[in-house]
Amino acid sequence: MQQPLHRFKADFFRALGHPARLVILEQLRSGEKSVHDLQLVLELDQSSVSQQLAVLRHKQMVDSRKDGTTVYYRVRDPCLFELLDVAQTIFNNHLISTQELLQQLSQETDSL
Repeated sequence: MQQPLHRFKADFFRALGHPARLVILEQLRSGEKSVHDLQLVLELDQSSVSQQLAVLRHKQMVDSRKDGTTVYYRVRDPCLFELLDVAQTIFNNHLISTQELLQQLSQETDSL
Protein backbone atom coordinates (compact mmCIF):
# COMPACT_ATOMS: atom_id res chain seq x y z
CA MET A 1 0.00 0.00 0.00
CA GLN A 2 1.32 3.45 -0.94
CA GLN A 3 0.59 5.19 2.34
CA PRO A 4 2.07 8.61 1.50
CA LEU A 5 -0.01 8.79 -1.68
CA HIS A 6 -3.18 7.63 0.08
CA ARG A 7 -2.59 10.11 2.88
CA PHE A 8 -2.10 12.92 0.36
CA LYS A 9 -5.33 11.97 -1.41
CA ALA A 10 -7.25 11.72 1.86
CA ASP A 11 -5.97 15.12 3.00
CA PHE A 12 -6.75 16.60 -0.40
CA PHE A 13 -10.35 15.38 -0.35
CA ARG A 14 -10.73 16.37 3.30
CA ALA A 15 -9.92 19.93 2.24
CA LEU A 16 -12.92 19.74 -0.11
CA GLY A 17 -15.12 18.49 2.72
CA HIS A 18 -16.62 21.81 3.78
CA PRO A 19 -19.52 23.48 1.93
CA ALA A 20 -17.95 26.95 2.22
CA ARG A 21 -14.73 25.74 0.60
CA LEU A 22 -16.70 24.24 -2.29
CA VAL A 23 -18.55 27.53 -2.78
CA ILE A 24 -15.24 29.39 -2.72
CA LEU A 25 -13.80 27.13 -5.42
CA GLU A 26 -16.93 27.49 -7.55
CA GLN A 27 -16.71 31.28 -7.21
CA LEU A 28 -13.07 31.21 -8.27
CA ARG A 29 -14.05 29.36 -11.43
CA SER A 30 -14.75 32.73 -13.06
CA GLY A 31 -11.42 34.20 -11.97
CA GLU A 32 -9.76 35.65 -8.92
CA LYS A 33 -11.84 37.12 -6.14
CA SER A 34 -11.07 39.18 -3.08
CA VAL A 35 -11.83 38.01 0.42
CA HIS A 36 -14.55 40.67 0.52
CA ASP A 37 -16.13 39.34 -2.71
CA LEU A 38 -16.21 35.84 -1.24
CA GLN A 39 -17.52 37.15 2.05
CA LEU A 40 -20.54 38.67 0.30
CA VAL A 41 -21.37 35.43 -1.52
CA LEU A 42 -20.86 33.19 1.51
CA GLU A 43 -22.56 35.60 3.93
CA LEU A 44 -19.84 34.86 6.49
CA ASP A 45 -17.60 37.17 8.46
CA GLN A 46 -14.10 37.88 7.22
CA SER A 47 -12.38 35.63 9.74
CA SER A 48 -14.52 32.62 8.74
CA VAL A 49 -13.83 33.16 5.04
CA SER A 50 -10.12 33.65 5.73
CA GLN A 51 -10.07 30.44 7.77
CA GLN A 52 -11.58 28.46 4.88
CA LEU A 53 -9.17 30.06 2.42
CA ALA A 54 -6.26 29.15 4.70
CA VAL A 55 -7.23 25.47 4.46
CA LEU A 56 -7.35 25.67 0.65
CA ARG A 57 -4.07 27.58 0.57
CA HIS A 58 -2.39 25.05 2.89
CA LYS A 59 -3.38 22.24 0.49
CA GLN A 60 -2.07 24.36 -2.40
CA MET A 61 -5.48 24.55 -4.07
CA VAL A 62 -5.45 28.35 -4.20
CA ASP A 63 -2.85 31.08 -4.57
CA SER A 64 -3.15 34.61 -3.28
CA ARG A 65 -1.80 38.01 -4.18
CA LYS A 66 -2.00 41.25 -2.29
CA ASP A 67 -2.89 44.58 -3.87
CA GLY A 68 -2.63 47.26 -1.20
CA THR A 69 -4.78 46.01 1.65
CA THR A 70 -6.87 43.70 -0.55
CA VAL A 71 -5.99 40.02 -0.90
CA TYR A 72 -7.12 38.22 -4.04
CA TYR A 73 -7.39 34.46 -4.46
CA ARG A 74 -7.38 32.23 -7.52
CA VAL A 75 -7.35 28.49 -8.12
CA ARG A 76 -3.83 27.21 -8.55
CA ASP A 77 -4.61 24.31 -10.92
CA PRO A 78 -7.63 24.55 -13.27
CA CYS A 79 -7.85 20.72 -13.22
CA LEU A 80 -9.57 21.22 -9.87
CA PHE A 81 -12.63 22.44 -11.78
CA GLU A 82 -12.68 19.18 -13.74
CA LEU A 83 -12.77 17.31 -10.44
CA LEU A 84 -15.67 19.46 -9.25
CA ASP A 85 -17.48 18.80 -12.54
CA VAL A 86 -17.02 15.04 -12.14
CA ALA A 87 -18.32 15.28 -8.57
CA GLN A 88 -21.39 17.14 -9.89
CA THR A 89 -21.97 14.41 -12.49
CA ILE A 90 -21.73 11.71 -9.81
CA PHE A 91 -24.17 13.67 -7.65
CA ASN A 92 -26.59 14.05 -10.57
CA ASN A 93 -26.37 10.32 -11.34
CA HIS A 94 -27.10 9.56 -7.70
CA LEU A 95 -30.14 11.85 -7.77
CA ILE A 96 -31.42 10.17 -10.94
CA SER A 97 -31.05 6.72 -9.35
CA THR A 98 -32.81 7.90 -6.20
CA GLN A 99 -35.61 9.48 -8.23
CA GLU A 100 -36.11 6.25 -10.19
CA LEU A 101 -36.24 4.26 -6.95
CA LEU A 102 -38.82 6.65 -5.49
CA GLN A 103 -40.94 6.33 -8.63
CA GLN A 104 -40.82 2.53 -8.37
CA LEU A 105 -41.80 2.67 -4.71
CA SER A 106 -44.64 5.05 -5.51
CA GLN A 107 -45.93 2.74 -8.25
CA GLU A 108 -45.76 -0.26 -5.91
CA THR A 109 -47.62 1.65 -3.22
CA ASP A 110 -50.29 2.75 -5.70
CA SER A 111 -50.86 -0.85 -6.80
CA LEU A 112 -51.57 -2.03 -3.23
